Amino acid sequence: MNKKINTYSLTTMGLLIAMIIILTNYLSVETQFLRVSFEFIPQAILGMLFGPFWAGISSVVADIIGTTLFGKAGFFIGFTLNAFIAGVLYGLFFYKKEITFKNTFICVLLNTIIISLFLTPLWLSIMYKVPFFNIGLWIPRIIKSVAMLFIQTGSIMFFGKSLPLKTLTSRYMVKK
Repeated sequence: MNKKINTYSLTTMGLLIAMIIILTNYLSVETQFLRVSFEFIPQAILGMLFGPFWAGISSVVADIIGTTLFGKAGFFIGFTLNAFIAGVLYGLFFYKKEITFKNTFICVLLNTIIISLFLTPLWLSIMYKVPFFNIGLWIPRIIKSVAMLFIQTGSIMFFGKSLPLKTLTSRYMVKK
């Protein structure tokens, strides 16, 4: 990858990484097996502004820093992979593209299926030695996923439409 990052891009990425860390660690509701937070908003903005690669890398940096400084459990590489996949998906769906309901809903649905309903339960079952198909793990997760599907779609649509993306994209464009 032979792309150079300018100062504006690096500063913006740093601010969005800090927002992810704060939203994940301080402004979330969390149990051992379930977390509701709004870190998807800065992740989606990273995807809109910088594309899949840099959104994925920034999400990984946020996960590693957040876990190192404020982690409630030990570091687990699976959740870092989740962060990377989420950033890449947001970049694939939103970078240099119009924010439409269809694109947003499909992106959130894929994130929900891949991360919330497959990978996260897999990592939790590995970490805590709980059977993958434990009903106690799945009922709250499915309820949360259905509710968050609509909350995430609406929030991303709101921020995607309210941000002056064309101006920001030209200003923070990653140069070749």
